[in-house]
Formats: sequence, C-alpha cells, structure tokens
Amino acid sequence: MNLEEYLGETNLYDKKEALERSKPKSWLKTISAFANSRGGKLIFGVKEDNTIVGINDYQGDTEFISEVIKTKIDPIPEFDVEIITIEEKFILVLTVFAGRNTPYFLVDSGSRIAYKRIGNQSVTASRIDLVNLSLKGQKRSFDSLPLEKCLEDVSFRELRLDYRDRVGKPFEESDFKSFGLVDEEGVLTIAGALFADGHQVYQSRVFCTRWNGLDKTHGLMEALDDKEFEGNLLYLLNASLDFVKRNSKKMWKKGPVYRIEYPEYPERAVQEAIVNALIHRDYTVIGSEVHIDIYDDRLEVYSPGGMYDGTFIQDLDPFDIASTRRNPVIADLFARMNLMERRGSGLKNIIETYESEENYKEKFKPEFRSTETSFFTVLKNLNYDTQSDTQNDTQSDTQSDTQNVGQSDGQNEGQNEGQKLKPAERRNKILEVIKQNAKTTALDLAELFSVSRSTIKRDLAKLTQAGYIKYSGSSKDGQWEVKNK
Repeated sequence: MNLEEYLGETNLYDKKEALERSKPKSWLKTISAFANSRGGKLIFGVKEDNTIVGINDYQGDTEFISEVIKTKIDPIPEFDVEIITIEEKFILVLTVFAGRNTPYFLVDSGSRIAYKRIGNQSVTASRIDLVNLSLKGQKRSFDSLPLEKCLEDVSFRELRLDYRDRVGKPFEESDFKSFGLVDEEGVLTIAGALFADGHQVYQSRVFCTRWNGLDKTHGLMEALDDKEFEGNLLYLLNASLDFVKRNSKKMWKKGPVYRIEYPEYPERAVQEAIVNALIHRDYTVIGSEVHIDIYDDRLEVYSPGGMYDGTFIQDLDPFDIASTRRNPVIADLFARMNLMERRGSGLKNIIETYESEENYKEKFKPEFRSTETSFFTVLKNLNYDTQSDTQNDTQSDTQSDTQNVGQSDGQNEGQNEGQKLKPAERRNKILEVIKQNAKTTALDLAELFSVSRSTIKRDLAKLTQAGYIKYSGSSKDGQWEVKNK
C-alpha cells in the first residue's frame, strides 16, 4: 500500500516530516481547525513531496500526542491515532473527527485561540467565526435566535399572500411556531423578522446595478440603472427579479408551432441564484448585503459568507455537494413555498436550466466561486456574442424556414440529424411524429432523434405543460393527442 491508496480521494489532511515536541503549536492549531471544521488527518513521518521518512519512536510519539491534546485543546476533541507501515517504514496517522462541541480552542501561554480550516490552511477564527462555531456547538443556527420583538409587534401580510399563492392553502397561526418564525414563548426569531413586513433586520438588503460595459469603470456613464432594496426576504426576491427583468432582453423567432425564445438569462436560473444568495448568506455580518451586478456579458450575484463548511466551491463538483445549510429555518420555509429544492440542488438546477436553452454553448456555462467570506454566482449572457445574428433571424420568418422545421422527413433523416437539432426544433418534429402516430413512445422518439430517453421525456413534459399535447390512458394502452393551439 502506498500513501495515495491510503488517503483515497480525501484532501482533508496535513503532512509533517516529524513530530515537533518542542513546538507543538505548529500541529495543535491544525487539530483545533480540523475539530472546528469537517475533521481531517495529520500524518507524521511524510514530507510535503510525499517522501516517506518514517517515525522512529512511534510508541513514544503516540503517547506524547495524546497527552498534549488532552492538556492543550479545550474541549478535548474526538481523535484516533494509528500506526501504519508504508515502504517498510512506520508513519503515524492522527485522525481528528469533526467536533460536536465547537469551538475547540488551543490553550497556550495563557491564551485561548480557535482555528478553522480554509482550503489547506489552518487560520485563526474571527469574532464572527466564533459566534457561528458557538451556535454550531449548541446545535442552533443564527436564524433561529430570538429578537426583542413579539409576534404581535409585526405583520406578515406579504408572507400570507405569497404562501397562499404558491402553496394553495392559507398560512395558519400555528405555522409561525412550527416553521420556526417564533420560539416557544412567542418571541420573534431572526428568521421570523426576515419574513415579516417592512425592514426588521438591518442587513436584509439587496443592491442592484446595471453597469455600462464589461466592468464597473467603463465610460462616462458607469451605471445605467441602480436600485437599493430593503425589506423582507420575499420583497427582496421579487424586487430583484423585477430589476433583472427590466435590465435584460429576450429575443425570439417564430417556429412552425410556437415561438422560440432566446432570453439573455434564463428566468429560473436567475431566481435560483438570488434565492441561494438570500438563503445561504451570512446574516451575522452586520452592514452587509447581497449585490446583483449586470454587465453587458454577464450577471453576477454576490452573497456575504463563504461555504458554510469552509470549503471552496471552485474545488468541488456542483452536481455532488452535500446540503449544508447556514440558515435552516429560512431554507425550510423557502422550500415549503416551492422556491427552492430541500436537498440543496440549486447550483445543479442553474446549470441544467442553462443547458436546456436553445442557444446554449459550453462557454456560457454558469460559474461559481467562493472565498472565506463571499460567494459569487456568475450567469453568462446567452445572447452576448450572437445578438446580431439572432436579431437577423428574428426579423425574418420565411415560409421555407417554417416548412423545414415543421416537416417530418422520415426516420432515417431523424436518426442522422437528431443530435444536431436544437431543442425547439426537435420538439416541433416530435409534434409532427405524434400527429402521424398517437401511440409513439418515448423510446421510439429517443431512437428516432438519437438522444436519450430523459431528453425526450423532458421535451414531452415541456410540450404538455405548454398545452400542445395531452396523454390519455394508461402507460401501456394510452396515446397522445395534439391539441389545436
């Protein structure tokens, strides 16, 4: 076994050539950081370049590590020490588990300092970090903390209206407590204040700007439009969406059956990005706000607070991120109102929404990046480099183009050209196939157009939702009906 095989895919580790008994702080701060974060491994007897040098007195070192941790780290974290053999040399592996009683302090020379893990470094926890670590140790979140206001001191008219509209039933009085908007004594929580009418929480703000050009210092008139919104979360969401809609364009051209639209920014992707920013931002940072900056070629959403677990989003696969919620009360209510997925798949939804657009190319793929204190979502303008060509298409709606898109040219051509068709063109052809054979299955269509069954099912769902087709009967004996629309 070599070191790479032992570590596997994890990157939560630090390597030390030797155990420094005279300067234990160099590795004790890493133990504090691991315990305050997601855990990790300290490997003694290995150089940074993975050269195995080994540990001579591994039994004595094991006892020394255990004793120092118990006297220098408060509270004592859960850990395990094991000795393994690689290249016929002994190395010592100290596994520190993610702590349940955070924060964990390094007590040294009369000082108590907590550390946290950022990337592959152990850094001193800030005052705000200590607040969040203390809440984590108490199994509480910042949005669940009480304010000095009672339920009767505020109103929830906007929440009640929006909830009924989205959920289809009234917001009951008992929901305030069950959803975590008030505590057991009827005192408003921070989450409750963020959903109450008006501007109850100072940092509940969004600053929106439409810049002139590709950056913030382009030309004499730098900002073409800017607004500062203050208020509850639902107001901020709706006001922000209206700002984006007002400052972006949607081009289109006529298809043989329905209009093909080319938005600069897909509506669902914009909503997901803003919702994520409002839900996952760090509300402990007083005087901060969400920023939405629109440039000629992109839209950027900035949110205070990095990844809750200390990782960097650019180092992760957005399709495989564990749902870790900084503000679970807020997130839960947004999910109940169908404004987000409960399992934290917002970034995945943003990417998939972009990929389903007619004029999507790989260079338009949304980007996500984070630092210790910030999170950015970058949505690309799908029409930025194709505006002149697309405008020409939208202005010319020739009969020949319509006929070419609408005709069904037979199975052989479908098999040869299925992968080249844009989604809207493929759906037009699907309508023609269904007109000729009402019992056509998704498998038949997938083979005809040389695409996956999931792609065809998505096409059929869009056509059904738009009211162009309807399926009647059972899955075995049913058939399609093309509506006259």
